[in-house]
Amino acid sequence: MQKSLLDLLTLSETHPILLFDGVCNLCNGSVQFVIERDPNAKFRFAALQSDEGKQLLFYFDLPSHDLFSVILVEDAQIYTRSSAALRLLKNMDNWYRFFYVLIIFPKSIRDFFYKIIANNRYKWFGKKESCMLPTPELKSRFL
Repeated sequence: MQKSLLDLLTLSETHPILLFDGVCNLCNGSVQFVIERDPNAKFRFAALQSDEGKQLLFYFDLPSHDLFSVILVEDAQIYTRSSAALRLLKNMDNWYRFFYVLIIFPKSIRDFFYKIIANNRYKWFGKKESCMLPTPELKSRFL
């Protein structure tokens, strides 16, 4: 059942929501990476192409056709590109959170490198024909 915008924003206060390109192999691999290292099921996930993803993009006035950014919605705030990736790592319950120290670099520099990877991700990692379907065990973590 589709969640309302208010439900999504409220959910983000306890469970940060990671929006990702559902057809991108790199993005799907990143989601799997987080799931495997999130034993307390803190994070929730939604494809940018999903109804929930589109609602959040609209609410935060982000273009729905720009699928070049991972987006993190946390405490009803939105983070994009390198800021989203670093905040995601900061919220993990293991040593990966220490990568958040990279936030000291200016966003323009961090995003420059992020955009190189984002712009080449299909060429380097490939893409799927459709969004991934979560296993029954993981279904509750996907919006």
